[in-house]
Parts: sequence; C-alpha cells; structure tokens
Amino acid sequence: MVSVMNTIDTGHEDMIHDAAMDYYGTRLATCSSDRSVKIFDVKNGTQILAADLRGHEGPVWQVAWAHPMFGNLLASCSYDRKVIIWKETSGQWNKLYEYANHDSSVNSISWAPHDYGLMLTCGSSDGAVSIIFSSGDGNWETKKITNAHTIGCNAVSWAPAVASCSLPDQNSSAGKPSKRFVTGGCDNLVKIWREDEGQWMEEQKLEGHSDWVRDVAWAPSIGLPHQIIASCSQDRRVIIWRNDGVTGSAWTSVILHTFDDVVWHVSWSVTGNILAVSGGDNKVSLWKETLEGQWVCISDVNKGQGVVKSGKEE
Repeated sequence: MVSVMNTIDTGHEDMIHDAAMDYYGTRLATCSSDRSVKIFDVKNGTQILAADLRGHEGPVWQVAWAHPMFGNLLASCSYDRKVIIWKETSGQWNKLYEYANHDSSVNSISWAPHDYGLMLTCGSSDGAVSIIFSSGDGNWETKKITNAHTIGCNAVSWAPAVASCSLPDQNSSAGKPSKRFVTGGCDNLVKIWREDEGQWMEEQKLEGHSDWVRDVAWAPSIGLPHQIIASCSQDRRVIIWRNDGVTGSAWTSVILHTFDDVVWHVSWSVTGNILAVSGGDNKVSLWKETLEGQWVCISDVNKGQGVVKSGKEE
C-alpha cells in the first residue's frame, strides 16, 4: 500500500517547484518562486527548519544534493540565470560557489555520480548546457555545450557510472566508465552526451515526442547490461528508452502511457525498477515493468491519498 507518510508546512510564500531528500533521507531541501531555498531536518515524523537560504533573485526551479563524500553540499538553479552551490560548515550554510554564465533561466541541475568527482551539469533556456567541476581545492572549472537544444534545455540527468562495456563505446579503454548524461529540450528532442578526450559530444538524438520535453531521468544501474531512460513531455506522454548494451545496438522506445494533462516530472526509485510520474493533473502515479515487458500502473496518489491498483493500466 502506498500512503502519504508526512505533510510538511514549508512556510514558503509562493509555489514550491522542487523538493529533494539528501542521501541519508534525514534532510529535505525545497525551493520556491519566493526566491528562497529551505532545508529541513526530518526525523521521527517531525521536521525542523534548519536553514533559509537567500541568494537568488528570481524563482528557484530545482535543488540537488551532492554525494555526502564531498560534505554537505546543495546546488540550486533559478530564473535569475544563476546556479548557487551551498555548503554547510559547523551548522551554518553559506554560498560556496556561484555560476552566472548563462544568458537565460537555468532550469535543471544534476550532480554526476560521485565516481567522477564533484561535477554538476546545468541546463538553460539559452539552449546551452554547462558542466561545473572542482577537484576539491576550492577552484572551479566550467565547460559549456552551446546550442545543445534550440529554444532551450529543460532537463538534465546523469547516467550511472558503469563500465563502458554496458554501452557501445569504441573510444574508451575496456572497463573504464564513460561519462554520459541525457538532456531534454524545447526542440522536442532527447539527447545523450558523452565525454570524449575532454570534450562533450552528442552521442544520440532520440526523437519521439511531439512537444517540449519537460523532464528526463536515467535509471540507476543494478548491474544489468541494459540502460533505461524515461522522458516526459508537454505532449502528455512518457516514453521509456532502452539500450540493451550489445555492441551496435540502438536505443528503442515504448510509450509508457498517454496522460490526461502535461507531464512535468519523472523520477526513478533507487533500484531503478519503479518510475514515479507527476503532471498537471496533480497526481503522482507509480509504474513498473512486468516480466512480459509491459509497463503497468501500480499506484495512483491523488490529493494526499494512496491507492494501489490491480496492476492493469487505466
């Protein structure tokens, strides 16, 4: 049974755009059109406001926690064209780094797997994707993919750090992970990018949506050779993209479902076998693939109530 465990009164003065739990599930970060980022300690069914971070000058679209091996780091991106990385030191949160090299709203951020070091990817309405990284010495470097998506980039998501044999890659030495991430944009496209000798190259262009792609999510790896990406769009559809990892294999697609309203967000469970979908109908639905390869809705949460379905798609 899926049920709502807790409801948190954040105290935000405007619409909340994102909420993210940290690695240990004991802290919640939220962001809002009120230009603030808030951090709550969440323990034993209670929540305590730990920090109210003010540094953005516009609506804050997304927040993302870094892996705890780098300390307590939180990134946020905003309509004000900035990305801010916040760091907690001795219980105090302060601005560690600010990136302001985009010409329009920064819509999405995603930390790379910790195997690659401290690296953050940012997608912007100016059509560019930036990669921000630090070796940990306090200095930050950046790379930019200009015109990654015409009109704008709405979403970014990193691939898990798996050996290159899981995806055909002729340019990597055997067994060495290849850095990859996926983006979705206003050109209706889903694109996969790969780092090759320090430069980011477009590896695949996945066509299937008929309107703006609103979110993309690369499924976590559980040791299987195949790779799975979920994308959702203004066209009301969620598409599942799969690559079986066999040399020369192409990405194939299947439409998970066509919803009644625009689909804003897709998110995988930690084990990568359940997909959460949320959209303009204010519902969160959970989907799972059957042994026959069919995607079925196993739960539909609406207005604070959890309902498990019989396993058939509605």
